[in-house]
Amino acid sequence: MIGPLILIGLGVMFLLNNLGMLSLDFMAQWWPVVLIALGVGMLIQKRS
Repeated sequence: MIGPLILIGLGVMFLLNNLGMLSLDFMAQWWPVVLIALGVGMLIQKRS
């Protein structure tokens, strides 16, 4: 349930950025870190 919600949230953020309603300058530089953190979180969740 958490995975799809995260993807929907990211999609909404990028849509708002494309429409000019939200500035995601920090995401342009840090998006790989966000993906790595999501992957690590999923690994930890599966092991516990």
